[in-house]
Amino acid sequence: MTLNPENAPSQTAVGEADNEAELMTPDQLAETKRYNHEDLICDLIDKAVDIVFLAIVAFLVARPLDHWLQDRWELTNLWVRLAAMYLLVTTLHYLISFPLSIYSGHLLEHKFGMSNQTLVQWFWRYGKGVLLTLVFGLLMTEGLYLVIWLTGSYWWLTAAGTFFLVSVVLGQFAPVLILPLFYKVERFDNAQLGERLARLAAGTGLSIEGVYRMGLSEETVKANAMLAGMGSTRRVIMGDTLLDKFTDEEIEVVFAHEIGHHVHRHIRSLLLMGAGLSICGFFVCHLSIGIWLGNRDWPSELPVYALPMLTFVTTLFFLLLSPLQNAVSRHFERQSDFYALQRTGNSAAYRSAFAKLARINKDDPEPHPLEVFWFHSHPPISERLAMADRA
Repeated sequence: MTLNPENAPSQTAVGEADNEAELMTPDQLAETKRYNHEDLICDLIDKAVDIVFLAIVAFLVARPLDHWLQDRWELTNLWVRLAAMYLLVTTLHYLISFPLSIYSGHLLEHKFGMSNQTLVQWFWRYGKGVLLTLVFGLLMTEGLYLVIWLTGSYWWLTAAGTFFLVSVVLGQFAPVLILPLFYKVERFDNAQLGERLARLAAGTGLSIEGVYRMGLSEETVKANAMLAGMGSTRRVIMGDTLLDKFTDEEIEVVFAHEIGHHVHRHIRSLLLMGAGLSICGFFVCHLSIGIWLGNRDWPSELPVYALPMLTFVTTLFFLLLSPLQNAVSRHFERQSDFYALQRTGNSAAYRSAFAKLARINKDDPEPHPLEVFWFHSHPPISERLAMADRA
């Protein structure tokens, strides 16, 4: 659960705030709009490339590719051929998407002064991400086919349950095993501020392993914080960009926001919602693949070449459902904002913290409502600051 705002308010929304809560100069505002406009275009192109690529592979390429792997390379073993299919299709996807990836992830960020990475550092981080995706994706693909071949017509229920368990395991171990692969994460060592944060958490039932400092500044100037992990690995992680640029009172507000996610049990709710959507998504796949193959009993004999079709259907399904997921996320963020205001009783620090986040992260003050509907998991800053006026 992240705090990073995706929108910023108009200056009239905070006209009564102090200087620290003022948003942007006209020049800053103009640059912010240009940055967000280009970033949105990249995001739209990326989604279009994903859908078009998967559709072409699923409908035109997959069957000939499967026959080629079997006949030319004699990959008669289904598991080996499935692995080859996944690795070839995914690698090709990365190659086609690479120009957009380097532009949106490196060139655009440097153009607007948002990145601290050299090109070599970007390649290293990008390569680690690709390798992790290939390894994890291969394991998930083989596991999905195993579930389908073993459980038959009700595979979609078994698969949804399996993916739920995987989500729980990843939720517990990601902060410990995956996050450190990309960022330097160390325990927060400010004793005085630590005591203040501990007082905020007292009585909430929040059991956290600790508060951690994440080295975001190696990559970006953006500031962010999150509540991550589950059970014994649950922790609050704050970017060094936030800790170094925010006052103690502003950090308390950010911390209280993250506590709000725990108090309202948002992580549990998101896991349950994910489980429900997985059941629906896999059932849609079940119906779609059956129609495509013309065989209602397809699960027991699912061909390897159906993998791209499975990926295409699930990708399209979750893309169409993204407005619903974003709406739920925005509701959760509002609840956590209100909790932070009530818990700290410091509306001035709340205003200045969110105004500072908007400036540092270059968040568009006036995104189109359709953009918010489709892409934004956080409510507009103007709405969040208006909440401070009502609290």
